[in-house]
Amino acid sequence: MADTQAAQNRRRSERVMLNMPVQVLAENEERQQIQVEAKTLVVNAHGGLMEMKEHLHVGQSFLLTNPATGSDMSCRVVRVDETGIEHFHIAFEFDRPAPKFWPVTFPPADWGLPS
Repeated sequence: MADTQAAQNRRRSERVMLNMPVQVLAENEERQQIQVEAKTLVVNAHGGLMEMKEHLHVGQSFLLTNPATGSDMSCRVVRVDETGIEHFHIAFEFDRPAPKFWPVTFPPADWGLPS
């Protein structure tokens, strides 16, 4: 429990559950550029958690696209969890905070958006 509280205190902004499609542009193991579909599970002003079929490595950079708006953000993988045979949960952070990247109508106060 103490570890969970410590992790929550280190979080830079409140998380919001959001299930939306995104596109990931990255390099695969053979250093070839790939574009894959993913879906977000949880997001915040500094990044999020997504589910996808391709494996990315901790520290790997990639470009995330919001297909609804066409907006792109440069990101970095911070954690990878295997969730089964076909999917990975990829925790990522933006290169810079981007609360407006997500279609959240009422963002938490700590996202720093002007009202």
